[in-house]
Amino acid sequence: MWRKTKIFMEMIKIEHTLFALPFAFMGALLGSVVVYGHLPSWATIGWILLAMVGARSAAMGLNRVIDKVFDAKNPRTAMRAIPAGLISSKEAILFILISFLLLFYAAFHLSPLAVKLLPVAVFFLVFYSYTKRFTWACHLVLGMTVALAPLGGWVAVTGEFSLPALVFYVAIVFWLAGFDIIYACQDAEFDREEGLHSIPSRFGIPKALKMARWFHIITAIGLISLYFLTELTWVYLLGIIVSYALLMYEHFIVKPDDLSRVNTAFFTMNSTLSIAVFAFTLIDLVVHTG
Repeated sequence: MWRKTKIFMEMIKIEHTLFALPFAFMGALLGSVVVYGHLPSWATIGWILLAMVGARSAAMGLNRVIDKVFDAKNPRTAMRAIPAGLISSKEAILFILISFLLLFYAAFHLSPLAVKLLPVAVFFLVFYSYTKRFTWACHLVLGMTVALAPLGGWVAVTGEFSLPALVFYVAIVFWLAGFDIIYACQDAEFDREEGLHSIPSRFGIPKALKMARWFHIITAIGLISLYFLTELTWVYLLGIIVSYALLMYEHFIVKPDDLSRVNTAFFTMNSTLSIAVFAFTLIDLVVHTG
């Protein structure tokens, strides 16, 4: 059982929940302080954590099941759990259903609006894995899907939408899409051969990396805009400066003729970035709320 559990955790890359989880917490913190003037309860944070784990586990499980044929053909992904025969498709589908149940259970303990938005979340979680079959804009769809985490965190504690929440959502859409473009550069040739769509396979790696930079400029503009739309202070701005320095370094270490450090840029740098933004925001809000 422990061996099988480890295989499932590896399949969904549970450690990479660090990509979006800090932003989900940040959405909850900002929403609670902006609307109510105080930080959310520990119980609310706990339910958001469970919802995030459920949503991301379901999304990764779906992606592995839907793309299992392509994963088996691609040398980079051939040893993933399903094509390698470590987990059957039926086992993966059962895991996906349990993950969705966890998401639903957590949402019912948050806000009525969070429950009403569940069909939208489920649609995007399923839809994304099919987009590479027909559009190079799949990176933006992934961004729209993952950015539901911070938007969901906001909605979970406030039960409403607002301009800062939507600006935050757009910023994370382009943050995620930008680094997914970088990651997809590894498979540009394979995608062209298999008739799959991505920005690197459509426009070439040099142009793709330039587009990723522009996407991250939009992210920076969005995150800076939150300073003017909320009561965040210079502490938050300092965090944005640090995070953008990380983004610049991410683009510096990945070059069109050298993709050897893509995993460092994709996994390590982006996890560090999201944690840094959250940490500075948390310090700012804790000091602000006294």
